Amino acid sequence: MKLFLTPKQCLLSWKTTIIDYKFYLKIERGLSENTVKNYSFDINGLADYIFFKKIEESPKNCSKETLQEFIYQYSKSISANSQARRISAIKSFFNFLIFENIRTDSPADLIEGPKLGRKLPVTLNLTEIEKILSGIELNHPQGHRNRAIIETLYGSGLRVSELVNLTLSNIFFEEDIIRVTGKGNKQRLVPLGNYSKKFIQIYKDEIRILKKIKKKDNDILFLNRNGQKITRAMIFNIIRESAIKAGIKKKISPHTFRHSFATHLLENGADLRSIQLLMGHESIITTEIYTHLDKKHLKKAMEEFHPRNK
Repeated sequence: MKLFLTPKQCLLSWKTTIIDYKFYLKIERGLSENTVKNYSFDINGLADYIFFKKIEESPKNCSKETLQEFIYQYSKSISANSQARRISAIKSFFNFLIFENIRTDSPADLIEGPKLGRKLPVTLNLTEIEKILSGIELNHPQGHRNRAIIETLYGSGLRVSELVNLTLSNIFFEEDIIRVTGKGNKQRLVPLGNYSKKFIQIYKDEIRILKKIKKKDNDILFLNRNGQKITRAMIFNIIRESAIKAGIKKKISPHTFRHSFATHLLENGADLRSIQLLMGHESIITTEIYTHLDKKHLKKAMEEFHPRNK
């Protein structure tokens, strides 16, 4: 049923509902800040599309046809992964409207996302990691910090968002443990490796202590030269520059060290359940991708356990 709102009134209705939706994602669903940001960005895109096309539909009466037009229009300019995320955001938004009794149905129910192939992640071998680490100039003002960052990414398998939010109060040097806040504000305990511990302590006691630290970032471990929390973008730059300097041709990111962490654990005999807990994966299915990377491990398993190989 049409509500006969003007395009401006419809846009206001969308924007107001999106504010409530963001609150729902953060508080009710416990999703990470990045997921909340991305999902609300996608729904804001839908709202703007409806406004500029002068479609008189609010969240309460938005039709399946409008959603299909919006998805089709923008599917040409974005990747399959971005399309899938956008459709996921739209489905989530209309489920929220049902949850809030704003609607009784979802126009997104029958909309399908693109089929995504499962790509194997890029990993580094130990020699490549050591090349990157040894190429960091420790006499550079940010040298010890950058070394500690890469040691921690590889030594504890942290996500970049977990690394930039890592606090001094969550590092237990005597117990060699880090308390990590991961996706959905879920916490886990991860061992602190010997090298990570060594370079974090040098950075903390000899470099960080000399900085004039902003009050709000007083407990944050890794800081930029202005004494503020280091950004995700800066971590990407540190990784990229270190890889170029080491002559690594692979396209790598902070996540590459996390993938390498899991792969090397598996290669050296760790079981999938332990790796799942260390990585903070909700499902072991996510962790299983690392078995596809480790051909030696799979060959050994075949030789040891297949009856025709005995």
